[in-house]
This record gives sequence, structure tokens and C-alpha cells, in this order.
Amino acid sequence: MKQKNEKQNVKLRGKIKRYLQFSLYLGILLFFVNVLVYLVDLTAGVIISAYLLVYFIIVAWLMAHYRQVFLRELVDFATAYGQMQSQLLREFDIPYVLLDEQNRCLWANNAFKNLVNVSNIRSKSITQFFSMMTKDRMPGHNGEEDSTFEFTYQEKEYRVRATQIFMGNLVSESALLGESDEESYLVALYFYDETALKFALREVDDQSVTVGLMYLDNYDEALASVEEVHRSLLIALIDRKINKYVSSVDGICRKLEDDKYLVVLRKKSLKQLQERKFDILDDVKTVSIGNDMAVTMSIGIGYGGMTYAQCYGYAQSAIDLALARGGDQAVVRNNNETQYFGGKSQSMARNSRVKARVKAHALKELIYSREQVMIMGHKNPDADCFGAAVGVYRIARNCDKKAYIVLDDPQGNLNSVTGMFIGQQDYEEDMMISSRDALELITSNTVLVVVDVNKPTLTACPELLKISKTIVVIDHHRQGVETIENPALSYIESYASSSCEMVSEILQYASDNLKLRPEEADCLYAGIVVDTNNFMNQAGVRTFEAAAFLRRNGADVTRVRKLFRTDAADYKAKAEASSQAQIYRNYYAISYCSAEAEGISNPTVVGAQVANELLSISSVKASFVLTPFQGRVYISARSIDEVNVQVIMEKMGGGGHMTTAACQLDGVTAAEAEGALKRTLNTMIEEGDLN
Repeated sequence: MKQKNEKQNVKLRGKIKRYLQFSLYLGILLFFVNVLVYLVDLTAGVIISAYLLVYFIIVAWLMAHYRQVFLRELVDFATAYGQMQSQLLREFDIPYVLLDEQNRCLWANNAFKNLVNVSNIRSKSITQFFSMMTKDRMPGHNGEEDSTFEFTYQEKEYRVRATQIFMGNLVSESALLGESDEESYLVALYFYDETALKFALREVDDQSVTVGLMYLDNYDEALASVEEVHRSLLIALIDRKINKYVSSVDGICRKLEDDKYLVVLRKKSLKQLQERKFDILDDVKTVSIGNDMAVTMSIGIGYGGMTYAQCYGYAQSAIDLALARGGDQAVVRNNNETQYFGGKSQSMARNSRVKARVKAHALKELIYSREQVMIMGHKNPDADCFGAAVGVYRIARNCDKKAYIVLDDPQGNLNSVTGMFIGQQDYEEDMMISSRDALELITSNTVLVVVDVNKPTLTACPELLKISKTIVVIDHHRQGVETIENPALSYIESYASSSCEMVSEILQYASDNLKLRPEEADCLYAGIVVDTNNFMNQAGVRTFEAAAFLRRNGADVTRVRKLFRTDAADYKAKAEASSQAQIYRNYYAISYCSAEAEGISNPTVVGAQVANELLSISSVKASFVLTPFQGRVYISARSIDEVNVQVIMEKMGGGGHMTTAACQLDGVTAAEAEGALKRTLNTMIEEGDLN
């Protein structure tokens, strides 16, 4: 009886009500028509009135009799429709679950229950089934109304869409729930199985084209070291080894020139080469038929481009980077990242000075074409940086151009070297200027020469690079991903011992009448001495030739030696750091240099000196000295020839040479820096990058 009364109380609204009352509206229209007929003819009006009376009686009876039938059918349809919706949602193929604000399950369809293999999920936290679905990832907690994330469950890959459903309207209309000051909501989770889609995408990605370039670093030198009758055999053996290596991963290799190869392969094959650490780099060195010099190779791989031409462009930039870093390594590059493999051997020095002569003439032409010259090194400059700057300064002055050296603290750690120029009548007072003054003086007609650094962020004033339109880079460090963009002249030779060596060679070709002053020759000579550790590290034939040139121009060994004498505090600090050294994993010496020790003039220089001295310990392949100073931890890394410390420091955000490298860590303690260093060493040892 109650249900019947509820049905009788149902009222119609909207279009359905207007549709049912249409006959009544039509009767009213006929009534007005009947009035008009009375004005025309009385008899016709009476007849129509009788018809209207019958019409209204029938309409009234139909509306009264069939109204309840119509309402009952509507209610039954709505009930059946709701049940059908509920049934469809329960049997929906996509797993679906409703959560409350506390991440607890309220309701789920059959697909979700089958997914988690639980029949009763009510009041259970969704985290019990999927550990990654924590509150902070759900809408309402992360500040968003919708969120999407992916995860793997039971070897299937799912994309989950989480949607916030606000309950304010439902609560206000409910007879059981009262209104709350806070807006209540539910979270609906939809689980989309994308296993097949992801598999297809991976297959398409694995089949994408990858382009590679292989260059033999020392092709001419290797051929010259073998008898002429055996040269064709050497070339054939190298070709066979390279073609066999590429064919082993289902790739295509074609020879472009005598020492250049083009490689085309799939991305899936590239992954195999990466897993094998490009072992062709070591394998090609084993080719020997009496040649005194082992053949080395550089590889550049490009992938991930939108077009084949773009992939080739990545490969070209990768091979350029590999060669700039000294060769004997592979560089893999796409639009987002660059990876390095190999690079364990020393860079091959070239005895030819043709390149130095060409760069010298190009530098001179650039200086002549501009009004003034600014020379800038890296932050915390050392003797090599300042010496190279002085050499470029002399070239600019010899061209009758105004020149400045950007140096923020001339009286700092280089006080003994800069003191030879400050206050001297032969040099202008503004020879050395601060970064702030440089920003005010630089114009569009200024050539900016960057020495001893090729990373923009490590320069003394990175803002100058954005202003200057003509930039020259002279450096001996291996290039990384971060480089100075669009230099007018770039002279980067990783085989050079120091920037002072490179500038000394340029000086010999810059002008016939150029004459160095003794203090300038001392600066350049001091830079070579510091970076080669008294000609013990990476000193080649051209290093000694550059030193001989500087000696002829007045460099004095005794004066240079006096420049680097240390006081008692520095000496004690070095002794203390050396005594605290620990040997990690049998071959790696790690120590600290205390920056708080009283009287130390430059802790980072002392740390570098300690790193050099630790190499004297037998069985030590590499040394690392950590120096906390001014909110940073400086790590100086040194080796003789068994370990490439440059690769180690690169993984920690630094760089350098194979035997001399460093990095700077911000916002960490010395203990945390040591932990990061040891983790890096452990990872490289486990991956086979270190023995």
C-alpha cells in the first residue's frame, strides 16, 4: 500500500507533462474556434459545441484513467534501466573501483575483483592490492581532480586514471546524510590494460633506424708504422673485424673513406652494443701484423630523430664529440641525452703543427676585425688558466688592440703570479678587470677569448657568453655535453698537456715580430709545469718544444720554482692530508684536505697537490682528495695511466683529463661526498668500467 501511494505521489514534469497535456491545449484552441463559428452561424456553433463537450469528456477520462498506468510504466522502466546500468557496470571489461577519502574500497566491479583475485574488497585499502597507490598520489591529496599513472602488476602493464567525484549534491538531497562543512568526495579508479599496446610500441621503437659513424683515430700513423707490403693486409684485417662486428648485431656497414665507416642498424641492436660496452674499441686494438702503433677507433651513434637526416645529424655531432674528447671511445646521442663508452686510453698526440698554425692565423684575423679583446678563464683560476690568458693578451697587444683579462680576485690564490703585472709600468692598470666591469665594457665589437675551459657554467662570467657575438675557445680539456654554443673559433685538443702549451704554439705563428716579455714567458711556463706536475703527466714532444720556446723567450726555471713555494701552513696541511689517506678497494687512495686549518692560502690547490703525491704509493691506481671549502666540496682526482679519472669525475658532474680531473659538489658534507664517490667507484667496478 505504501509503495502504491508513493507511485501515486509521483508528479510529471518537463516535456513529458507538456506532451500528455497537448490534447487539452488543442481543446482550448477548438473552444476559441467555436466562438468564432457562433458569430458566423448559430446552428454550426451548437453542433461544434456538442462535439467539444464529447471531446473534453473523452480527454478527461483518458487522462484520469491512463495517468496511473503511464506513471507505473515509467517507474518500472526506470527501475529496469537502473538495474541494467548496474549490471553493465558490474560486468564492465575495464576494472573499476570506488574509494573513499581514506583510500578504502567502497565498491568494485567483477573485472577488478578478478584482477586482485579477491571477492570481498569492501573497506580494504587499495594499498593492500597495489603498494604504489598511496594517498599522496590520489586526487584530493595531490591538489588535482584527475591524475594518471602507470604500473606493472602480474607481468601486465596498466595505466590507471583516478578521478575525483564530489558528493555535495547527493548529500544535500539525501534524507539519511546531513550536510558537512567539508566537501565530501569519492575517487574512481579505471584500470586500462596496455600490455599489448606497450609491447607494440616497444617493438616499433626497437625497429627504428639508428645511424652510426666509425672513424679510425690514427689510421695514417698506424700504416706508417708497418712495412709497405703488409699495409693492405692490415687494412683488410681491420675491415673484416669491423664488418663482422656490425653483422653480428644484424647491422649494415659501408666504407666511406679509408678510415671512415657508415653503420646502419636497429635500435634493438644498439642496446646490444651498449650492453657489450662497445667491445670493438678494445678488439680493434688487437689487430697487429708488425705495426708498432695499435689502431684505435672513435664511434658516434645517433638515434631517436624524427627523420633519418636528424639521426645522421646526431651521429655526426656524436663522432665530433668523441674525437674532441681524444678518441678511442663511443658516444651515443639523441635529442635528450649523451652517453659515453670507452675512453680509457691516452689521447693520441699529433706531431704536426699545421692545425696550430691555421688556428693562430684565424685568431689573429678575428682580433684585427674587432675593437677590443676580453680574455676569460674558469672560476677559481689556476696558473694554466692565467698563463694562457696572458699569452692571448700579448697577441692582442701586439695587434694594437685594447685587451682585458677577466679576473675577479687578482690578489687571491694567484697572488704570486699576478703580482708580476699589478702596478708595473709596462702594463695598464685595467689589464685585469672584474666580471662586473667586464659586463659594462663589453660591446658587440668585442672578441671574447675563453681559455682553459669549454663548459659555459664553469666560466668566470657566463653572462659574457650571452652578450658577446664573437667567441673564441682555446682549451685542452675533453668536451662534454655542455659546450659553448656557436664559437667563431674553437681550438680544443685533449692531447695537449695544458692550455699554456696550446697558446705557446699559437704565439709562434701569430706574428713574426712577436716577442714575449720574461714575466709573460714565466706565466706560460708555470702553467705547463702545474698541469704536467713538473712534466710527469701527459707531457709529449710538443710539450717540451713549447717549454723550449718559452725558455728562449726568457722563462726562468728558478723564478718559476719560487712562484710555487708553499708556506709552512700549506706544507703541514699536505702532510696531514697524506697521513690520513685510506686505500679503498685496494687501488684507490681517498683523503681529506682540511680547509679550516689555520693559515692555508688556497685549500683546493693544496688538495690537488696532495692528490698528486698520493700516486707515489705503490699499488695506487688513482687518488681522490676531498676539500670542503666555501659551502662546496671540491674533489681532485689524479692517476698515472691505469685509470681514467676523467670518466669518474664526469659521472659526478665534473670533468678533466684521463689523468687529471675534478668536480665540485654543492650542498653536501664531506662525508656525503665521500659516500657518493665510493658509490660511483663501486658502480663502475661492477659494470666493468674499472678493474
